[in-house]
Amino acid sequence: MTTTPPDKPAQDHTEMAGALAGAIRVVFSFTLLSRFAGLAREILTARVLGDTLVGSSFAAAFLIPNLFRRLFGEGALTAAFLPEYTRLSKDDPELSRRLASLVIALLTLVTGTLTLLIAGFLTLTLAGGWAPAEAELSIRLTILMIPMMPMVCITAILGGMLQSHGKFGPPAAAPLLLNAFMIAAAASHFLRQDASAEGTAYVVAGAALGASVAQIIWSLVSLRPHVRWTGVFAGVGKAGRTVLSRFIPVVIGLGALQLSTVVDQVIAMWPTWVGPTMFGQPVPLDEASNSILSAASRFYQFPLGVFGLAVATAVFPLLNRTAGDPDAFVAMLRRGIRLSLVVGVPASVGLVLVADDLTRVMLSGGEHAFSDEGTRRAAWVLVGFAPAVWAYSLNNVVTRAFYAKGDTGTPMRVSLAAVTMAVGLNFTLIWWFREAGLAWATSISATMQCVVLMVLFARRHGPIIDPATLRGAANILVCSGVMAALLLGLRATLPTPEAWSGHALRLGLMVPAGGIAFLVAAMVLRLPELRWLVQRAPKGGAGAYLAE
Repeated sequence: MTTTPPDKPAQDHTEMAGALAGAIRVVFSFTLLSRFAGLAREILTARVLGDTLVGSSFAAAFLIPNLFRRLFGEGALTAAFLPEYTRLSKDDPELSRRLASLVIALLTLVTGTLTLLIAGFLTLTLAGGWAPAEAELSIRLTILMIPMMPMVCITAILGGMLQSHGKFGPPAAAPLLLNAFMIAAAASHFLRQDASAEGTAYVVAGAALGASVAQIIWSLVSLRPHVRWTGVFAGVGKAGRTVLSRFIPVVIGLGALQLSTVVDQVIAMWPTWVGPTMFGQPVPLDEASNSILSAASRFYQFPLGVFGLAVATAVFPLLNRTAGDPDAFVAMLRRGIRLSLVVGVPASVGLVLVADDLTRVMLSGGEHAFSDEGTRRAAWVLVGFAPAVWAYSLNNVVTRAFYAKGDTGTPMRVSLAAVTMAVGLNFTLIWWFREAGLAWATSISATMQCVVLMVLFARRHGPIIDPATLRGAANILVCSGVMAALLLGLRATLPTPEAWSGHALRLGLMVPAGGIAFLVAAMVLRLPELRWLVQRAPKGGAGAYLAE
């Protein structure tokens, strides 16, 4: 590993900025394909399973392995493991391989044991007749899909290792396999005679399980030039203890966030899993609530996953690289924040204004599609989630900045406070807004979490918001306001749609019009963020820069 000479800080900063832009473009490109495929998957499964008990049960079963992926794979273990793995890859490659082998072995053991325990408990629940009849389908689907848990966790860790070696394409492409398998399985519904929604739910669940195996194989093949696995773990004690000391607070913090998601799920499934009353009052939800909540959440996750997480994914290795250089570190963090805002803010505004048309076009129409009422409720859920897309994006970037500095305790405490707020809001807002109250609780708590993280980072690790960052945020708000004004004008001018085709036409006009309005305003105000996104990567690409 070569180091940058001390008399070349400007050149190194330019190369880092180019590396960030190049990495974002790679992750963005593959993630965009994946998210489009994921959107197609969601639309197809929504039309097959509908806003029914089957749809809600499938969404609940599919959530569980994803929770563990976020917690152990993409979340706590990745945040604790990657900084140490990156450091050792530079200083002692052999020790880095031993550490990676140990982490994968322990991850497989722990998550595999959890899988057996959960599957065994659920099987006993069914065999003993302890579950309500309405909950049996969700339990069976969970038993089928729970083996995904260790596999998606392993895939996430392997993906993080690839990123640390500058290989952003393979891990970003891995979700395409999952989407392809599930789309093919859902589409088979229309090819099978007398196919039922329940039968198709089992077929899609089995396809997701098969895709998880394919993702591991894909990741291992991609890592072959960089890692030799070993059963020898000598010498990794100190590095392992470092990973463990970072892992514990991160898993508590992220576990709290995942607990919030579980609470959302339990509340949405309350009529199915618990009963028709809550706190002695008729519960304001029904068996369709979880299906509605799950479907609507995919729409705000689209821009978040395509660009917001792309920025966080790309910036993390660079923050790790510059953690010992305060000037370079804060410059990279500020750039990551502004790049998150330039998409997150207009995405928040735009999704609110097109929520009705978007949900009607994507979810309604077809024999098993969402009902008119379900579509309307999904639109209100999206309106609740959308205002905080920018906050979700920033939380990912700033949290990774804490991790790169070796500070895992602060994000943990902030997460616990945010979850406490979200759970309290959940049980309050559902009485007025039904399942949309769960979305508003998420948005409010995420926004507060973002503000607190930014303030605490400035206090403990130095200021990150300078005048240039403030001006950039203000200009992004102005451009988003121009976009909003145009979209509101179009809504007032165009006739109110009465059929699916009318909503599709209005959506087809408003989305490109809003994008063009934002871009024109950005060019008039000369937003540098757009130029940053097309900045040339260092010679050999971002991967070559990180591998130096």
